[in-house]
Amino acid sequence: MAREFDVIRRYFQEATAARDDVILGIGDDCALLRIPPGQQLAVSMDTLVAGRHFVADANPTNLGHKALAVNLSDLAAMGATPAWVTLSLTLPAADTTWLTHFMQGFSALAATYQVQLIGGDTTRGPLSITVQAHGYVPPDQALRRAGARVGDNIYVSGTLGDAGLALAAQQGRYPLDAGARSSVQPHLDRPTPRVALGCALRQVAHAAIDISDGLGADLQHICTASGVVAQILAQHLPLSATVRAYIEQTQDWQLPVSAGDDYELLFTAARADEARIRQIARDLAVPVNCIGEITAAETMVMVL
Repeated sequence: MAREFDVIRRYFQEATAARDDVILGIGDDCALLRIPPGQQLAVSMDTLVAGRHFVADANPTNLGHKALAVNLSDLAAMGATPAWVTLSLTLPAADTTWLTHFMQGFSALAATYQVQLIGGDTTRGPLSITVQAHGYVPPDQALRRAGARVGDNIYVSGTLGDAGLALAAQQGRYPLDAGARSSVQPHLDRPTPRVALGCALRQVAHAAIDISDGLGADLQHICTASGVVAQILAQHLPLSATVRAYIEQTQDWQLPVSAGDDYELLFTAARADEARIRQIARDLAVPVNCIGEITAAETMVMVL
């Protein structure tokens, strides 16, 4: 078994393209990196466990994409530029077929954002995936959860609830026909980290977070960190046609508010910067919608 995992480790060495700022990558006790002058290091790490975060027979290509995407989404929420990543896999067996497909999804997304795999670990045990992503951001320009101000508009990228509806259909909790399911399933399986948007918002947004736990929960994180309260207008929530049809049938607004795995950016900015934000959205071809405002009220409110 040890020899088989040695093969896997060697396979990682060519999984992603090389970067000029990697002095020493995979193959030694540590990687050596050259941090760009005048930048601060941003680091994020997530673990995905079979049976908890994904089904054991999940498509490995999609799983490789998502394992990296959720970490790049964290960097995007801080306005950081992705650069390097480590990967640790716990596998029941040295299944090179599964690993080949997993790394196809992982490597394709890494290439999109010019991220280099610089190290990690493999061991035997129940299937789990741990990714640590590293990026950089100019000093004092990182987006944080704290910083939202009374009077700020609240914005969200993309649409809400698609991943949650896909999961509900996957678990048999809500029926979807093939067309509807194919429209929402990619949001669950292959989320798009909003890296370019996060970087563009560095000098505009007052506070930001990525939506992993659901709009309501993640907005509360911003409010708690900033000492403010939010008012959300349900009719302004950006919804796909499939999610809108679900709400019209069920009157269940909890789906776009509470379902996780959207990995969109949620941020606040001064009302006076609305035109600037609209221009950023147009330039990047990323949908961005204002869904409410930061208020001086005592409790968070969603207006239907």
